[in-house]
Amino acid sequence: MPDTLRDILDAAARGEFLPPDGGVTVVPQHGRRDAGVIAFTAHSVVFTDEDPEWVRALLRSLECDALAAAMNPRFLAAFMDRTGRTTDTIDLLTVATPVPGPPSLALSELRDPDHPRVARARERRDAVRVWAVDGGVLVVGRGVAGRLEVAVEVDEGVRHQGVGRALAAAARQLSEGEPVWAQLAAGNARSVRAFQAAGFRPVGAEALLVAQ
Repeated sequence: MPDTLRDILDAAARGEFLPPDGGVTVVPQHGRRDAGVIAFTAHSVVFTDEDPEWVRALLRSLECDALAAAMNPRFLAAFMDRTGRTTDTIDLLTVATPVPGPPSLALSELRDPDHPRVARARERRDAVRVWAVDGGVLVVGRGVAGRLEVAVEVDEGVRHQGVGRALAAAARQLSEGEPVWAQLAAGNARSVRAFQAAGFRPVGAEALLVAQ
């Protein structure tokens, strides 16, 4: 059984998951910034520095499907109240293996970007790097448990031309040999399709709680 959140994520990137036994694994936060829940198939992971017994007692108190308890709105609300944190949404968590060779896109790295997507990334990731093409932006940085995360932004005028898919694929070539992760809003079907077309595969759902 992996001991840390990073161990669990590294294993998931290899296609090795916690047993689908309906269990909940509670592990410490990797750092102060990030706490939350990741739901894999029939096994959830709560990463927090709160007392694990508090987590388990709260989960047992919920009158809901045990398989969904860690993502139940009542659990997440209590989790946020106790920690003073907030969350935006529950994301689809995806991962892709690295791809050798240079990106097919003519990317220009931005050294001092002021794009809103970049400002948001710097609040939630370390070592952020940004590349741009006509009509799109690619952001890569270190997020939850130090994993490599990617986000893309595509201008409305170039939608449906494959720019999002190409940017997501480029992230796999810029990852320097390690898996790259993407959190996608489940309702953003265009983004989900673009990342899946670029080779990202769903591994679970994630509710990331950030300090206010």
